[in-house]
Amino acid sequence: MPGAGTDHTKDWTETAAPVVILVEPQLGENIGATARAMGNFGLSRLRLVKPVQGWPNERARVMASGADRILEQAELFDSAAAAVADCHHVFAMTARAHDQAKPVAGAEEAVRLMAPRIAGGETIGLMFGRERNGLENDEVGLADCIVTLPVNPAFASLNLAQAVVILGYEWFKLASAGGLPFGMPAKSPPAPKEQLFAFFRDLERELEAVEYFRPAEKRGTMIVNMRNIFTRMQPSQQDIRTLHGVITALVQGRKGPAKGGVLDGPQAELLRTLLSGQAAAEGAPTRGPMRGLARLLRRNPTDAERIFWTALTNDRRFATSGFKRQTPVGPHVVDFVSFPLRMVIDLVPDGEANEAAGARVERRQWLEERDYRIVAVSAGEVEADVAQVLDRLAARIAALPSGG
Repeated sequence: MPGAGTDHTKDWTETAAPVVILVEPQLGENIGATARAMGNFGLSRLRLVKPVQGWPNERARVMASGADRILEQAELFDSAAAAVADCHHVFAMTARAHDQAKPVAGAEEAVRLMAPRIAGGETIGLMFGRERNGLENDEVGLADCIVTLPVNPAFASLNLAQAVVILGYEWFKLASAGGLPFGMPAKSPPAPKEQLFAFFRDLERELEAVEYFRPAEKRGTMIVNMRNIFTRMQPSQQDIRTLHGVITALVQGRKGPAKGGVLDGPQAELLRTLLSGQAAAEGAPTRGPMRGLARLLRRNPTDAERIFWTALTNDRRFATSGFKRQTPVGPHVVDFVSFPLRMVIDLVPDGEANEAAGARVERRQWLEERDYRIVAVSAGEVEADVAQVLDRLAARIAALPSGG
């Protein structure tokens, strides 16, 4: 399997390139690191002039980290002159001037000079000196051009493999026309405005449900600022689908709508029974705890409420109706309400206790006195065929007088 950047399933890149010549390298580790750097950037021909620790060298093999073929094919020479004898042009890498009248080039310029010669079939040598003191004057004298780098003049000495990797990088960048091995996958096209607007509607609807937009006079500014955040992202279609999923998970929970609440379906039914009984015994809740009670009920839906709300919000027939779930209306918390339509959907549980039923009748009477239309829906109907329930609701809305 591919390791950290090493993929043995791919072919080894080996093309015409300069020959790397190390003159009297002192450490086997540096020879191995040089081989590794050469392998990174498509250099394969290595020549060694009298390596101090002898050859072959186990430390070099370990440091090469898989570039063994370069070490195995390395050639040994007794002198720098012998190592460059068959070269048509030699570049000497050094940090010192050596007071020799030779052209001086940086790494990028040097590989531009090499490229046409190599393309013409010439052998080009790239010579590096000892770790301790680099190349001697007579060795630099063998070269046609000096290569040096813009480094700190007070600390100009580079590690041997570091020097090789800089020249190797510049060479391979030129040889490969600067092409990167991979880029960001374009798996999803940019999101059209229509998709973005639909996401805004869903997000803002859920934020309305938790009373995020406060104070009311700042609602418009808050929405514009929030929309600008997502617009600046320039999201893809997949990004928007992912964000839709995030909003849905936050609102509905991991296992379905609002499963992130503290109670499951039967427990939520019991909660409502207790609250209804308490309201019947003591009267409607005071205005103070109404917001907290609404949030508690939204967080703990019954199974029927969960089914109905999911179907309602996914049905585009009701996209502009403005329905909200478990929202305070005066002294009451209603199951579903549309303030634009002045309509309340009353979800009636099966087998409701007498006290709760009585409280429901009083609540409906209070709402009807204030011109709210009541649509009663039984939990059994919803669980049996929610689509049919929504069809009836759509017909009821369609029959409303013009303007609601």
